[in-house]
Amino acid sequence: MGAIVPDPIEEYASRHTTPLPALLEELVAATHEQMGIHARMLSGHTQGTLLQLLVSATGAKHVLEIGTFTGYSALMMAAALPDDGKLIACDVDPNALATARKFIARSEHGHKIEVRQAPALETLKSLQPPFDFVYIDADKETYIPYYEAALPLLNPHGLIAVDNVLQRGRVLDPDDEIARDVAAFNDHVRKDPRVSVVLLPFGDGVTLIRRLQ
Repeated sequence: MGAIVPDPIEEYASRHTTPLPALLEELVAATHEQMGIHARMLSGHTQGTLLQLLVSATGAKHVLEIGTFTGYSALMMAAALPDDGKLIACDVDPNALATARKFIARSEHGHKIEVRQAPALETLKSLQPPFDFVYIDADKETYIPYYEAALPLLNPHGLIAVDNVLQRGRVLDPDDEIARDVAAFNDHVRKDPRVSVVLLPFGDGVTLIRRLQ
């Protein structure tokens, strides 16, 4: 299947969303130049702004990001944190993180971000709760382990956002391993009595999960 939302609608939504600051526009351009086809891993303008608004609306002070790539979503969320807030950014790709570190160092919000270059599950084992907001956008086959490791770290009534949960519609009839893994994650979360969940047909699908217990 194609995009969940047609390109003209995506473009219209982007034009009617708060513009990106110049540094983030530069980061987007640098990511496309340096990462080629992998630049599609960027969260995007509307989704990055949604993450920023969620961090702000929840009053989050401590954020955990699993899958940082070139730092776009981390910088969007860090802008919504108070000056003494902290965002732990997890990734393993040294090339992507090299770009992320350059732009984080240039940002007025960079001091709020701590980059952890290691397998995220290892990093999560070293962290202490509570985190107010968690964003998961990494290797899809590990979504269930990431979720299970992140949930105990989450503040009571904290929020988790998970990206790419529709796989461009392939979760309806999964015909490859990634789509099957994501569909299994969606079923896993839906059946979890510890949380309340909504799957939004936004971008490539974003699930919001609120801890209940």
